[in-house]
Amino acid sequence: MERSLWPVWGILLLDVMNGLSLRDPQVIGTLAAAGLCLGGVAVYLVTRKKPSAEEIERQRRAYLVQTGRIIDGTLLDISELDSSESGQPAGMQLLLYKYEIGGVVYECSQDVTPLRDLVNIRDCRLGFPCSVRYDTHKPENSIVVAETWSGLRCTANSVPIRHVVTNQSHSRTAPLT
Repeated sequence: MERSLWPVWGILLLDVMNGLSLRDPQVIGTLAAAGLCLGGVAVYLVTRKKPSAEEIERQRRAYLVQTGRIIDGTLLDISELDSSESGQPAGMQLLLYKYEIGGVVYECSQDVTPLRDLVNIRDCRLGFPCSVRYDTHKPENSIVVAETWSGLRCTANSVPIRHVVTNQSHSRTAPLT
């Protein structure tokens, strides 16, 4: 039954196609509008501003600050590369850190060169804990520092220390008035 419908649809389609003429003003207008739309899309795709590598990295950090999960990590090392080693005119500053998720240890580095105003890598304490933000769908995508967030812990006071009180010399009774 379906095979018998194919010739009917083919005849109807040919009949419609035969009724179209390139001299018809509606056909000319439709083709002109379609051509203008395709041309506009092509011009947009060619002339649009493509984001730079720095902009893409800034967007990645912003995404992780907004949606990333925070986990404890350890700051392993810092690395400062000059312009001849890094291939960048300003050099490169890297933070090396590690964190563990589900039994898998990730060792990563983050280029903090664009964040020099926010973090001084010489003040970072190696071997100290830090907070790491990572993408839950892609755990290797992580950061320690961003424009609006920092997982660095600057001093030893950020590590919880258990204080034991041994001797109290002051009385805790309220004075009489």
